[in-house]
Amino acid sequence: MTRMSRGAMYLAVAAALGAAPLAGQATQGSPVSVGVTAYAQYVYQLKDTSSTKQNNFDLTRAYVNVIGRFSGGVYTRLTADVFAVTGAGNVTGSYGYRLKYLYAAWTPEHSPLTYRFGMTQTPWLDWEEALWDYRMQGTMAMDRNGYLTASDVGFAVDGKWNNDKVNFAVDVVNGEGYHGGFGDGRKDFQGRLSVRVMDTDDSSRVGGLRVTAYAGAGKPTGGGTRNRFLGMVSYRSKQYTLAAEAAATRDRGGVFPRDGHVYSTFGVYHVPRSGVAVIARVDAVTPTVGGNRLTRYVAGASYQINPQLRTLLDWDYLSYRTPLLLADPTRSQLLFQTQFVF
Repeated sequence: MTRMSRGAMYLAVAAALGAAPLAGQATQGSPVSVGVTAYAQYVYQLKDTSSTKQNNFDLTRAYVNVIGRFSGGVYTRLTADVFAVTGAGNVTGSYGYRLKYLYAAWTPEHSPLTYRFGMTQTPWLDWEEALWDYRMQGTMAMDRNGYLTASDVGFAVDGKWNNDKVNFAVDVVNGEGYHGGFGDGRKDFQGRLSVRVMDTDDSSRVGGLRVTAYAGAGKPTGGGTRNRFLGMVSYRSKQYTLAAEAAATRDRGGVFPRDGHVYSTFGVYHVPRSGVAVIARVDAVTPTVGGNRLTRYVAGASYQINPQLRTLLDWDYLSYRTPLLLADPTRSQLLFQTQFVF
């Protein structure tokens, strides 16, 4: 039995045990629900550093979520991550799977705090992806360039006050991410604090004019330093999203110190009463390893067909300061992407 078929079998068993349909909703009287979020795309490579240009359909990601909501403020989540396998030695078109979330959470009655234990979301990326709301286009700058991971194994606390005017999240985790193993016993400490300084018609945890700060400190496997410091100013209403962030990273181990800097700005405009939105994003990154500054530009338009299906046509342009292997240091591609939920 192949790894992929074993994964399909395990997920099928989990769905059967949950006694819930794959519709993102629990059956009547059941505290367990099962849902799927998936991303598919067509990519046409306009320009690349290699001689081979992409012209492919692809299923880039699928998440199978099993959610439990129980009495006493207890919440559980299992998320399986099905992803396209890339890199040397892998069969073209093959897929792998791994756990992304598996945790239990408890919110005591009348408490502003929620406690989570297990393989759980980390403080920054879950929050930023909710603000951007276009994970279908790709991961956020800190994730895409290897500085942060969306999930890790450990203990976390979330809190919110005054209808999310203030919200925060802190955790202590292994530090190697949900796909990096347990490490050698060293731990990372991470925290995010977000304050809404002006209200809009969006009163969610990411809505309004907000000032948000994040800090992470830890030691990677083998010793050294792994620190992340980030600040963001954002504005979100039902029609507009605007955000700008700056981050400094410090990775030190071995002989040479290596520091990185990340800057990202993005915006979304929702055309009233149309289902159409226009998006734009710029990431500027000086990587910790290598120091070859890169800049990524994203621009596109999306259409929300219904709550289950969203489409996006976008242009993704990546430029390096220094040519790679004496080749043209740019890459440009056109993508048609979809997000479907059921």
